[in-house]
Amino acid sequence: MRALHAEWTKIRTVAGPLWLLLGMIAVTVALSAGAASVVRCDSAGCGGDPAKLSLTGVQLGQALVAVLAVLVVAGEYGTGMIRTTLTAMPRRAAALAAKAVTLTGIVGAAGTVAVLGSLLAGRLILPGNGFTPDHGHPALSLADGPTLRAAAGSILYLALIGLLSLGMAAIVRDSATSIGGVLGLLYLLPVLSQAIGDPHWERLLRQIGPMSAGLTIQATTDLHDQPLGPWAGLGVTAAWATAALVTGGALLRTRDA
Repeated sequence: MRALHAEWTKIRTVAGPLWLLLGMIAVTVALSAGAASVVRCDSAGCGGDPAKLSLTGVQLGQALVAVLAVLVVAGEYGTGMIRTTLTAMPRRAAALAAKAVTLTGIVGAAGTVAVLGSLLAGRLILPGNGFTPDHGHPALSLADGPTLRAAAGSILYLALIGLLSLGMAAIVRDSATSIGGVLGLLYLLPVLSQAIGDPHWERLLRQIGPMSAGLTIQATTDLHDQPLGPWAGLGVTAAWATAALVTGGALLRTRDA
């Protein structure tokens, strides 16, 4: 509990985390609203996935979550504050766990605001672009099971990206390198999957990429076109986060600060 209180005090008394969280909410909702405003459904059976479309902004908002998570660990290495942290909390695994729990809580809270704001934007904008019950697209509602799953899964996805980034920072211990590594892992694998002409390798890269696999949780239609099932895809992202945290925790215990 003392470690949790210390981490919460650090985060709430520094301006950077608050601005990153507010920025994440803003860019997520803005990009989602922009995506919803440019897509049209002019006839019945026009296709499209309103829930996934309304949550498009998560693809950009996750970058700010990654930056925040990296700074929680690597920022202390950059300033030398990590020595003070580990002196006050000699149990290094407990110190990293406290950072993970605190980060998950604040990202989960901000992610909930961002996701609900994105769905609200989609609910208000999409009907004006033809996504109406007459065209086979009822209004977005959390009472709808697939939409609720897409929303809850998106919040969990953002939290997992935070944990993955936290683990990466514990491994690398440098802010710029950690941020570059996480963003490369998130955004380069989908680009490579599109660039490869072989359908087998393209599908494999989509199945193992933390972003391409994890964001299948947002799909509510045409699930057969996804590389994995929604929860299985989110499980891939969870596996990446677990591997990063376990590796980072092991290195934190064995290396000098």
